[in-house]
Amino acid sequence: MRADAQRNRERLLAAAEAVFLERGAEASMEDVAKRAGVGIGTLYRRFPTRDALFAAAYSDRFLSLAAASHARAETLDPLMALRRYLEELVVHTSVYRGLAASLCAMLESGTPGCEATSKEGKRLLKQAQKAGVVRKHVTFDDLVAVAMATSLATEQDRDPAKQAGASTTQVTRLIGLFFDGIALGAGDR
Repeated sequence: MRADAQRNRERLLAAAEAVFLERGAEASMEDVAKRAGVGIGTLYRRFPTRDALFAAAYSDRFLSLAAASHARAETLDPLMALRRYLEELVVHTSVYRGLAASLCAMLESGTPGCEATSKEGKRLLKQAQKAGVVRKHVTFDDLVAVAMATSLATEQDRDPAKQAGASTTQVTRLIGLFFDGIALGAGDR
């Protein structure tokens, strides 16, 4: 990538971060381009869709989530490792108000962070199923759907004057309800 193109990309990502933090995921793409000091055509050449911009802006966060989950998983039982991963996915997805609706598209975008997060979630799910603590029919798409639903539910309760992010107490409670449904008890095995 040419140096000027790389600078434009970096400015667009920094502007997207600032605009989405201020106004949520529904902020206009024109506002992002204006904040970056580039034309709307430049934005759409780099990021043809809003979801592509979200995925690129979020890639580093998702890389961090995947790395932390992977490092922590060795110290937890498989069910708890999967549960913590899902809780963190919800909290990360709640940074921009309204981002949850794009979670599935983001995770399929192919950015390094989105790929790492998906790979880690699938690994943890398979590990929990192999250990016999999660029902075999549960899929990674089910986890993503629950993360989206939980993010949407918890963002409604946030005080907009505070830093964006879900209430961890409510996230923990809602994810716990989901895990009560997918976990296999001793009588289920």
